[in-house]
Amino acid sequence: MPSFIYLDNSATTPVLPEIAATVHKMLTENFGNPSSLHGLGIAAERVLTGARRQVAALINAQPDEIYFTSGGTEANNWAIWGVSRTRRRQGKHIITTAVEHSSLLAACQRLEREGYEVTYLPVDSRGVIRLDDLEAALREDTILVSIMSVNNETGAIEPVAEAARIVHSKSRALFHVDHIQGYGKVALDCRTMGIDLMSLSAHKIHGPKGVGALYIKRGVPLEPLLVGGNQEAGRRAGTENTAGIAAFGLAADLASANMEARVATMRRIKTELAARLLQAIPEARINGPLAEEGAPHILNVSFPGVRAEVLVHMLEEKGIFVSTGSACHSRKQEASHVLKALNLEPWRLEGAIRISLGALNTLDEVEPVVAAVKECVMELWSLTK
Repeated sequence: MPSFIYLDNSATTPVLPEIAATVHKMLTENFGNPSSLHGLGIAAERVLTGARRQVAALINAQPDEIYFTSGGTEANNWAIWGVSRTRRRQGKHIITTAVEHSSLLAACQRLEREGYEVTYLPVDSRGVIRLDDLEAALREDTILVSIMSVNNETGAIEPVAEAARIVHSKSRALFHVDHIQGYGKVALDCRTMGIDLMSLSAHKIHGPKGVGALYIKRGVPLEPLLVGGNQEAGRRAGTENTAGIAAFGLAADLASANMEARVATMRRIKTELAARLLQAIPEARINGPLAEEGAPHILNVSFPGVRAEVLVHMLEEKGIFVSTGSACHSRKQEASHVLKALNLEPWRLEGAIRISLGALNTLDEVEPVVAAVKECVMELWSLTK
């Protein structure tokens, strides 16, 4: 048993033992190239076929609509870049939100430098877009709307199904969802919801890093991001990461098998943590949706008079791992663009930490976490008197 409490699962999750065993077996036994014609290659190809089916099942997709990537960043980049190239004759307008992950925002910003126009939808105090804003932003030359399902910093859940209906009824644009934080925790049905493209990642559901997927609805043309080989039905060149993909498949299977109970446990831990923290430190504030709302596994909370990075390191010394926000930006000394979009007071921007749960967290961890946070905050407050 670990001697620490890990609460940074939105950054990455620990690989489950059975998933690690699958990786080891693929690396040492079933190590063939799935493009090879001999027996080892055929065995590896069978594993890919099975994993494709497992990953697809969690979002009600067809296996041949799943294309494996090196992770969520590649999937997001491929969706944005691929649509921009495939549909550039139709238009050069893209709609997304002000609170997307940096991998998607950076792709949009690159397109802006190439002459594309991007509309960034604002969010309300909970971090949720207004559907009226989306409808008003749609234009004849809009080629893509991209809206994340779950925000990686606040846990806000966007109205994906409603947004997809508006996009398809009011425009010819494709609809993409970054489902990386919601996959295995917030159910989405890509078939009934009208989703054309969806980004996924293994290491947010206790699989390994370096493997993800892009769901591409049948019949949706998409320019390849990587070329030079016929892998992934000719849409994504490069020898597949068979060990990672096999692990991704198993992680998806495990997430699907006990999703309802696991999500309920995370929700209970999250709400208990929020209530106990606010009771212990009444000056604290929850950022984004209320604890009983939003995703079941993400809680963002600010403490006045506290620098978040200092609190993170103090908690680490006590064996508790949390973060200041997205791991992709946590080393930069600047306020989160997500929290800025919520129009929070400066002290809330400066003192915000993210607590994020995974399948291995338990209710027994609530009391020591609250006690440690209170002790650290009180110590920091005493230094300013």
